Amino acid sequence: MTGATGNVGAELVRALAEAGQPTRAMSRSGRMDGLPPGVTAVAGDLNRPETVRQALGGVRAMFLMPGYGGQRQILADARAAGVERIVLLSGKSAGTGDTGNAVAGYLIDAENAVRESGPAWTFLRPTSFMSNALQLADQIRKGDEVRVPFPDVRTADVDPHDIAQVALRALLSDEYTGRALEVTGPEALLPADRVRVLGEVLGRDLRTVGLAPEEARAELEARMPKPYVDAFFSFFVDGTLDESEVLPTVREVTGREPRTFEQWVRAHAEGF
Repeated sequence: MTGATGNVGAELVRALAEAGQPTRAMSRSGRMDGLPPGVTAVAGDLNRPETVRQALGGVRAMFLMPGYGGQRQILADARAAGVERIVLLSGKSAGTGDTGNAVAGYLIDAENAVRESGPAWTFLRPTSFMSNALQLADQIRKGDEVRVPFPDVRTADVDPHDIAQVALRALLSDEYTGRALEVTGPEALLPADRVRVLGEVLGRDLRTVGLAPEEARAELEARMPKPYVDAFFSFFVDGTLDESEVLPTVREVTGREPRTFEQWVRAHAEGF
């Protein structure tokens, strides 16, 4: 399990433990408190393959995060260690084929590396995460006005819990080998819809302010590299990526409906 402390990784660690699967949970520090029985914490940095190599012995299946400099060497080491299956956390933009887009490009590169590595593989291509709403927490703590980029864009955001449940089945079954599974939430919402749900759950009268493109660009460039900002403008302003389509993947793979945004907010209200 790489990325074991991330939004999807932490959920997947719990799911593997509940399924009774012995698991090595990897993070850079190797320090993780409160791990469930059957889960062992290990240290490893995906940008330094030599730190990952020692954790691969005896591993049958691997959950891999994308976009790290050492991924091809890690994949070669995994094959040499006898890893039989790799589940890669990718993203829906990988399906665009746009290698010139900074976000889609690193996902496409990661998928190609896994595809060429030898072990059986499954790609998970989720839409935007519901947990991205936590980026609004500081604004909500300070007042009732919530400024959002791309106010006219509907997205079927997905709960990381549901991504992890799909990943669990892909790790433990041959059924999804060689497939790219597009994973979405159950409803396509505007940013204002999500702010409204946040207000209802938190008991607040929140107001949405949609940012003009130049305002959105300035705010995004303050917290991420410009090529990534350009990528999101390509997706959501130029319309090169449609995340509004609701797909039945979670239900078909797990046998239950995906969680709604309201359910996610109720489970994570303390974060706001």
